[in-house]
Amino acid sequence: IGREAALAFAGRGCRVALGARRVKLLQDLTQEISRRHPGLESLAISLDLADPASIEAAVARVLRELGRIDILVNNAGVAEFDWVEHLDPKTGIAEPIAVNLTGAILLTRAVLPGMIASRRGQIIFVGSLAGLVSTPTYGVYAATKAGLLAFADSLRREVGIWGLRVSTLLPGAVDTGFAAESVAQRKTRLRTPKRLRLSPERAGEAVAQLAERPRRIWILPAWMRPVLWLGRACPWLVDRVVEIGFVRRERLPPEG
Repeated sequence: IGREAALAFAGRGCRVALGARRVKLLQDLTQEISRRHPGLESLAISLDLADPASIEAAVARVLRELGRIDILVNNAGVAEFDWVEHLDPKTGIAEPIAVNLTGAILLTRAVLPGMIASRRGQIIFVGSLAGLVSTPTYGVYAATKAGLLAFADSLRREVGIWGLRVSTLLPGAVDTGFAAESVAQRKTRLRTPKRLRLSPERAGEAVAQLAERPRRIWILPAWMRPVLWLGRACPWLVDRVVEIGFVRRERLPPEG
């Protein structure tokens, strides 16, 4: 999603600064942006959202080389999808919280002074429908995305007086390799059918569209809204369906 969002912004003439731990991938992407849009400036920056010092250094470099930050996209996400008692305390619990939630908050904090001073700026969070309807094995990941929603709501009310806009994109399943390893280990191999998954291009384009036409929350795909309503209106029904269709089949030994 981050790659496609960067390409979507570059296609609109925006200078982009890309931050992640895998710098080589970012460098390849900046070269692709240069080929597609000659003369358009882009930066590949080493950024570890689990390290507050790395966050401060990355923001300082962007401000030094590009002068300002008009749009911040909080897109980073890591996760392990497993039963809670099987999760590694560090990689399965502490790291997703540090990267997905704490890191996004710290990065937002680092860019806010410049945005407030200029009275302009947009902050976009890439959340997940898991933040609204949590499913088995997604507990920690869902908790981080629910936390992002709460933080975005509070932030929007804090910074609106300065003309800043805050939006959250809530995509459903996206056709990437995310969670593929966990799905492969399931007895049922259950996952969202490919025809119902969003393409990375669609999700990335949606991020750029949120910058053009900000809204509080954007749920994609739209057909998921009735499903979310059902989860709120009849949680007992969702509990029962998930238990019978997934949890029992995964966790209990075959009968007989």
